[in-house]
Amino acid sequence: MNTTERQIQDINEILSCLPESAIQEVKDFAFYLAEREKRRKEFVERVLKAEREPDTVICSSVEEFIQAIENAEDDD
Repeated sequence: MNTTERQIQDINEILSCLPESAIQEVKDFAFYLAEREKRRKEFVERVLKAEREPDTVICSSVEEFIQAIENAEDDD
């Protein structure tokens, strides 16, 4: 059994001990973490794209750079 399977089995054992309301909280938190990771990956990809095309982003501060990335149109 690999590590991921063991971790899932451990989580399932813990969940079986929890009341339904707590299971729903765990589910909501897991969805939150998954969505946060998705947004982080999208942001990293936009930053890497901006780094590959440095002439397209001219900023005088980090805040301005991040704002430019967030406002950039997706070419994908």
